[in-house]
Amino acid sequence: MSSVLSYPATNFTSQPLLALGDKAVRERLSQSALLGFFNIMTKWRIRDEDAKELLGGVSNGTFYDWKKNPDRLLDVDKITRISYLIGIYKGLHIIYGDKLADEWVCLPNKNSVFRGLQPLAYMLTGGLLAMHAVRSLIDARRGGI
Repeated sequence: MSSVLSYPATNFTSQPLLALGDKAVRERLSQSALLGFFNIMTKWRIRDEDAKELLGGVSNGTFYDWKKNPDRLLDVDKITRISYLIGIYKGLHIIYGDKLADEWVCLPNKNSVFRGLQPLAYMLTGGLLAMHAVRSLIDARRGGI
């Protein structure tokens, strides 16, 4: 007699995917994403040069224009980058107290993921993929792994 394999029952329900390719979705998210980004950069005390790089290397004019007037349409790359940073920020504040959470990205870290770099330097060097790795690490720690 053969047995049929099936997935175990779960209480997990997935959220609908955001279609970031959809201009209307990006229009809805862009301003709040930029406001959140600039607030996080202030809390983390990130230099503008580094903040521009975290956004993917935007020019001075673009950066300061966005800072002054965040009501604009971001592309998928920028929203994705900001999403990772917001997730990192949120996760750090769940794991640590506010002071350590806001200092964490600039502190030395011996985790092998960072290859001897501070988390911020690691993200600046590795770009989007490094942000994903940091976000995954924080989510795993938050989940008790």
